[in-house]
Amino acid sequence: MADKITLRDKLLSLATGWWREAADQAAEATTQALDQLQGLAREMPIAEVPAAVPQPSSNPGHLTLHTHIPQGLPTGAPLVVLLHGCGQEPQSFARETGWRSLADRHGLALLMPGQTEANNSQTCFNWFRPGDTARGQGEAGSIAAMTEAVITAHRCDRRRVFATGLSAGGAMTASLLAAYPDVFAAGAVVAGLPAGAANNVMSAMSRMAGRGGERSRSEWLGLARAQAPEGFTGLWPRLSIWHGSADNVVAPSNGLDLARQFASLHGVIQSISRPRFARGVQHTVWNANDHPVVELWQLDGVGHLYPTPDQCGISAAEHILTFWGLTP
Repeated sequence: MADKITLRDKLLSLATGWWREAADQAAEATTQALDQLQGLAREMPIAEVPAAVPQPSSNPGHLTLHTHIPQGLPTGAPLVVLLHGCGQEPQSFARETGWRSLADRHGLALLMPGQTEANNSQTCFNWFRPGDTARGQGEAGSIAAMTEAVITAHRCDRRRVFATGLSAGGAMTASLLAAYPDVFAAGAVVAGLPAGAANNVMSAMSRMAGRGGERSRSEWLGLARAQAPEGFTGLWPRLSIWHGSADNVVAPSNGLDLARQFASLHGVIQSISRPRFARGVQHTVWNANDHPVVELWQLDGVGHLYPTPDQCGISAAEHILTFWGLTP
């Protein structure tokens, strides 16, 4: 019995010693691994997760909200609202027009409201319905509420809020600038129409085709002023306009009417034609106090699209950023 006890004790002692040694080795290996991971963590950049943008409490137009917020966006960044054309998807529109890459490069917050088939079977913004363009109502009210939500969530600079859109989105942009001149510093309309150009589907189709009767400067001015806050006496948004001469969806004459409308808001009548930027590109500006407040880019042979270098050799988005004063 004594011999058996002694053997057992020896076996237990050996086993205990082995386990202790193994445990010590494992602890040492774990410590070394943790040290290595901490070192790697110190060398790796910290990814900042942007704050979520809450759905605004007011969405009378029943639009969807989409954003692109570059990593590390600083406080006080500009905000650009992008309004897609008919049949387009917000994120794809931002990418294909170059705005997404420009946002990453220059530190811009992007808001891309989305239209739904429930509102319009072709997913066009309803720029021709007064109930969707009036301040605080319909789709315009939704876009304004979303703009406020993004400004608050990402602490954007309220003095540098802009809007741009294509086709129906461009026409809605014109109405937004007229209805919310206290929100938007400037905008850009591509292949769009003047604010208040139509008030139903039939008049919209007529204006898009370049028909519907001539309107004077004072008439266009009155239509824009009618959408603004009552008694507004502040600065009107500056506007960049782009239109192709071969646009067979929205007649190019609408671009000139829009330019005259917003030039009139700024109290400017005389325009200046600048030297051609490139062959087939005509650039006209309207200055107030030697500062451009409206510009019109007319592109020979270009159809119904948002100009990009791949499509027509010029980037509307890059020139718009310069006009807005966000790039040299």
